[in-house]
Amino acid sequence: MKPDPKTEALRRAGALNRKAPRVRDPQFAQEEFFDARDLVQVKYEMLRRVRAEAQSVSAAARGFGFSRFSFYQAQSAFHQKGLPGLLPQKPGPRGRHKLSPHVLEWVQKELAQDPTVPVGELPARVKKRFGLTVHRRTIERALASSKKKRR
Repeated sequence: MKPDPKTEALRRAGALNRKAPRVRDPQFAQEEFFDARDLVQVKYEMLRRVRAEAQSVSAAARGFGFSRFSFYQAQSAFHQKGLPGLLPQKPGPRGRHKLSPHVLEWVQKELAQDPTVPVGELPARVKKRFGLTVHRRTIERALASSKKKRR
């Protein structure tokens, strides 16, 4: 059996609702326009139900297969970014979270004082000075990135 092109497109875009069977809203069962597989559409309709039709948050979340917490997350993302905010975000930290600008500045000073220091030795120095475990490659990337910004 050939895969459905819309399902594949939603999967590639990261907008495939894996919890589509949990959507119990009557419109999604009765009308072809409403597609429970489309995560952005499901979240938008959930938000619209509360805002435009004064449905309770609990009832809307339950009817669309979400928790109240997920509703409030979607609402916040929608207010901040509009429809693109309803697309799922990649999990995990965004950007460097250990190698802060302060730590990077210190590393750059260390290298300026002694340019012969091997980059492989810098993680141990960062650990000793700041108590942070940072990979050598993280330091290399941060240094390369800061050089690009200076140009």
